[in-house]
Amino acid sequence: MKKILVTGANGQLGCEFRKLSKDEKFDFVFTDVDELDITDREACFKFFDRLKPAFVINCAAYTAVDRAESEKELAWKLNVDAVKNLKKASLEHDSYLIQLSSEYVFDGKLNVPYAEWNRTTPQSEYGKSKVGTEFEALCYYKSLVIRTSWLYSTFGNNFVKTMIKLGKERESLGVVFDQVGTPTYAEDLAAAILRIISQVASGERKFEEGVFHYSNEGVCSWYDFACAIMKLYGLKCKVYPILTENYPTPAKRPEYGVMNKAKIKSRYGIEINHWFSSLERMIESLKQSGF
Repeated sequence: MKKILVTGANGQLGCEFRKLSKDEKFDFVFTDVDELDITDREACFKFFDRLKPAFVINCAAYTAVDRAESEKELAWKLNVDAVKNLKKASLEHDSYLIQLSSEYVFDGKLNVPYAEWNRTTPQSEYGKSKVGTEFEALCYYKSLVIRTSWLYSTFGNNFVKTMIKLGKERESLGVVFDQVGTPTYAEDLAAAILRIISQVASGERKFEEGVFHYSNEGVCSWYDFACAIMKLYGLKCKVYPILTENYPTPAKRPEYGVMNKAKIKSRYGIEINHWFSSLERMIESLKQSGF
């Protein structure tokens, strides 16, 4: 049975892999920093020597976008140096490496969905570190980088859960409407990655290295997203649109972060749900869990 190593397994995406792994015909090994510190080169090599994974999915990352402005070295260590270690360990064992990245590698100045070949122009330290992530991963011939955006899940902390908590506490709140992108349900992303691995492992499709985009389908602003969350959860909190300039943050966000997913759909036959239907499914799961 082929082994799949999932790093950063306690995060949103890692937890979704744990949930979906029960239905997969692979031997999954889940690690977080307590089991494997991927910033430690020697620890990575020793772990790989014991495990000999066929596939590596790196969900570990520094994702504190605003703090990265003042914690550049830490962001670089977790997003770049750690990927370098995983890349070298994967090379030693001929493992396939699947690395996550972000729409923050773009400046958001386009008005059409970003394709994989569009030039990376990050505006923040976090975005710069993710460009470094991609560079390290793509130096390896058996690596696949998946850029995603606005990730949320029933696990961990995210925008959806924050809006629900605020919606229960407040009568109204303001949310920016001049930043546009596409939400991504982490369960959908995890399922897409496992479909790719299954196809490659079975010989149904060849592994195609390079950069791929994945988010749910459709387009919305953070304001639209927040309105949908309130409606689907049944909250009466009124959401008002505000400009980014009225909600200043240390890190600059892309104004337009919509990505073109044609490549992953055609090369790997991936079907993608619309963001609203996925949000509806996620919120129903939250309600059932008593959130």
